[in-house]
Amino acid sequence: MRAAGGVQWRGMREREFWELLEEVFGRGYGRALAHDQRLTKLGGRTVVEALDGGEEPRVVWNVLCDQMDVPDARRWGKDHVAPPLPVDFR
Repeated sequence: MRAAGGVQWRGMREREFWELLEEVFGRGYGRALAHDQRLTKLGGRTVVEALDGGEEPRVVWNVLCDQMDVPDARRWGKDHVAPPLPVDFR
């Protein structure tokens, strides 16, 4: 994982990604998903592998939420505003 301060990734900071992961999935389950869940739309990489490989946090977040059937109403938590999608979103 990268530092908690996060780096700006065209719309969503990695720090915001990890905050949402904990809010939507819970701390323990969210961290387990990040290390174990293979994301088919991202070449079978885990969340951690995808982020470390340079994927934008917003893309990884949407792919994870789609794969886990998280509805839009829950996807962004209670205090978050959905950042804009990157230009190259698949």
